[in-house]
Amino acid sequence: MTTSDTLPDTSTAFETAAADLAPHRVAGPRRWWDWVLAADPGLGQLQAGWRSLVAMVTSLAVGYGMAQALSIPVMIGMMVAGMMGLMSAFAVAENSWDRLARAILWMPFPYTAVLWLCATLNGERVPQMVLMIAALALTFFLARFGPMALLTGMMLFNGLMVAMLAGIPAALVGKAFAVALVSAAAVLVTRLLLCYPMPREDFLRTQRAFVVEARRVADAAVDALDPDADRKRALRRTNRALRRLNITTVTIDGRLAQPEVAADPAAAELLHRHLFDAELALRGIGQAAADLTRLPVPEPLREALAVGLVLARDTPLGQAEGLRPAAAHIQERADTILRDAAAPADYVEAAVLARRVGHLLDSLAASLGSWLTLGHTTATGPGDVPFQPTVVLENNRLPGSAGPARRVLAAGSESGWRRVIPFVRVPVHAAVAAAIVCPIADAIDPGRFYWGLVGVMITLFGTNTTHERLRKFGHRIVGTAVGAVLGLVILHLIGRDHVYATLVVIVAGLTLGAWGMQRAYACWVVGLVVALVQLYALSTPDNGMNHLLGERIIDNGLGILVATACAALIFPLSRRTVVKEAERGYVDALAQVVMQVEQRWSSPDEPVRLRGAARAVDAALSQVQSVVRPLVRMPVGVRGPAADHRVALLATATGHARALAVAADIDVDLSPHLAERTRLVTATLTASLRELDQFFASGETEGTGAWRRVSPLIRELEAELAPAPQGPRARSLATALRELDALDETLAAYAEQAGLPVAAEGRTAQTPASPMQRRTRALMAAWNEPQQRRAAAPTGTARVEGRVHCAAHPEGCPAWVTVISARGKRLAKSQVTAGSYAVEALPTGTHTLVLSASRHTPRAELVTVVGRSGTVRHDVELRS
Repeated sequence: MTTSDTLPDTSTAFETAAADLAPHRVAGPRRWWDWVLAADPGLGQLQAGWRSLVAMVTSLAVGYGMAQALSIPVMIGMMVAGMMGLMSAFAVAENSWDRLARAILWMPFPYTAVLWLCATLNGERVPQMVLMIAALALTFFLARFGPMALLTGMMLFNGLMVAMLAGIPAALVGKAFAVALVSAAAVLVTRLLLCYPMPREDFLRTQRAFVVEARRVADAAVDALDPDADRKRALRRTNRALRRLNITTVTIDGRLAQPEVAADPAAAELLHRHLFDAELALRGIGQAAADLTRLPVPEPLREALAVGLVLARDTPLGQAEGLRPAAAHIQERADTILRDAAAPADYVEAAVLARRVGHLLDSLAASLGSWLTLGHTTATGPGDVPFQPTVVLENNRLPGSAGPARRVLAAGSESGWRRVIPFVRVPVHAAVAAAIVCPIADAIDPGRFYWGLVGVMITLFGTNTTHERLRKFGHRIVGTAVGAVLGLVILHLIGRDHVYATLVVIVAGLTLGAWGMQRAYACWVVGLVVALVQLYALSTPDNGMNHLLGERIIDNGLGILVATACAALIFPLSRRTVVKEAERGYVDALAQVVMQVEQRWSSPDEPVRLRGAARAVDAALSQVQSVVRPLVRMPVGVRGPAADHRVALLATATGHARALAVAADIDVDLSPHLAERTRLVTATLTASLRELDQFFASGETEGTGAWRRVSPLIRELEAELAPAPQGPRARSLATALRELDALDETLAAYAEQAGLPVAAEGRTAQTPASPMQRRTRALMAAWNEPQQRRAAAPTGTARVEGRVHCAAHPEGCPAWVTVISARGKRLAKSQVTAGSYAVEALPTGTHTLVLSASRHTPRAELVTVVGRSGTVRHDVELRS
């Protein structure tokens, strides 16, 4: 027995003029390759691997052909040309054709200049070593002056390394220049043909990744609502989905700041706002679902929530308005419970959370719908401003410890001779470390002493603290060991006499290494060493390979450790100082949010970007998390957990800052007395943040010398506002005040952890709890946390099968069927194949069948299994 159309009908297509404005690759149906976009937003990693493959194949082929044409040794031709391909793939990632051409065609000139300089030294090793040390230091000095200067320094160092390795005589330098120039031009042509920079397309892929992560959040929320789910596992999955959603959204903001991406600043600002609101709604849905896992939820309400979230997961972006009936259905079920005076307290709490989910689904539909109208909307109001970047990506990734480290250096180098420290600090580290490593590496193996210099170079590039350098040391050693084993296995399989097979392995190793570099540095090392093993095999017998690879590990490890020691001893930059500066940067970003709230309420006509300020808090939190992460996770009770607690408090504060930015973005029309009270709240919170900033900067406090709580002020203000008529602006103001209260509560706990005394309004500061007291409280809270056990799921007894008919698409529609029980448990999922579906092992009862077709809005129907029904037939007619 079946019943259909008992839920709000969401199958009617949503047609608007804006629907055609959504790029198909963003708003289209689910595709099988969406998981790739979710794992690599913008496809930056895949593009790096593809660039390496194209550049290396092109350069090696041109090098071989030019060597034959110019009658020079094939090894010299391929080494000179191969370096053009390698450096163009790794050091040149411009997003416009003119900058790309300028960088690639410039590489042969500094490269060949040092080839000639090294050849004129006639093999004198000491001058050549001194020259390499100077080139390495110069590379780090030039890095401060932009990508082209850095590329010049890298080509100088690599040219010296190739000249000493290959022993290129002065008579062949001219021909080597011809090889380098022709190979660079060929690489440029193939990159423009096969890897043409398309920043706008990359941005659309990142937006698509947002849609994929949004669906993942909805799916995780459905799992969390399952009454038989493992609560801890469901919470972990939900938190992981929310974290990845946030990373993708922040990355979108960073890409909006890049050239050639957002030509219209007004549209970019609107996109930033709508995605911010959509992320906030999804985070609220995920958190509400997580809170519902600890409550007994009435089965009709749980079912409505599960069905609504499945619809949210499967509804195409262009038909986002179809979420509104599902949201209304959830709110109706929740209101039924709230109107029941005899409802248990737990049911009432669950209904309040469910009603919040309904409101958030409605808000999500509005945000996504507004996203589609960007083509018709421009910033014309006095409060609207063009997009201004708040997140700056580094190599298409979120910034890490570089920002706090630069600020620490700048703060300590403001006068006298110390002004030059930011410019010479890393070059001095490189020069001193190279001067120490060179003689030792030369004594180990005179022919390959440069391995030690490579260890110095890779240690100082992209690292700012001792912890990061030691972590890179671990990646380098492990990656070298794994790559050596794999390389030797491949060498034994293909042998030494198959030149083309060897070249294939070399190119494949570099390509896969480039693809995995942004995930883990060890992945790049594995691919590099696999390629080098094949190269070494051309000149090293079998009995010498193990010794050669062992020397490589020793030389690399020596260079890394010496460079780490030099960085720790010469113009040192302690990790604790960097951590404190990162937290100080976070406090400053949060103070900007509070100050902009005050400006928004006091001067509505002023251009204020509350969401942009909140996004800057996200970026600051990312920096804190990157520098606080320890090298080794310590057990409970050994100094480590305090940092974790502070980061958790900052993450909570960031959530409140996001909600505050949206709720406070309203025109407030209050009496002068109440307006003054709101200014007192924001001014008091800002003053406390400045106290915390001063405490981080100098270890001392100014003014009150404590964190002043604003909770009493907010409660008094709420009491005065209570008699006022309720409306949208009044509700938004009440929400903003609650978020300010919650933000104050979280930051007070954070200030106490940091060591700043906390005082309530009108009271003296309380002595902060000792570390032992804080650990005891945390352990007691963990001990008293209730543990819930779930019963096992019932065994299925029936099979449901049927046909999916579609008059508009007689050839069949790709679709999925999801079955949800009356308890809100997801029972099964099946794909529609050739117009038919089958779902096994369904228990007795009435279930909701949700059909998600790629060309239609999801459709929800009821199917009933009575007793041991055997097979139940249920056909579905899709509407066009």
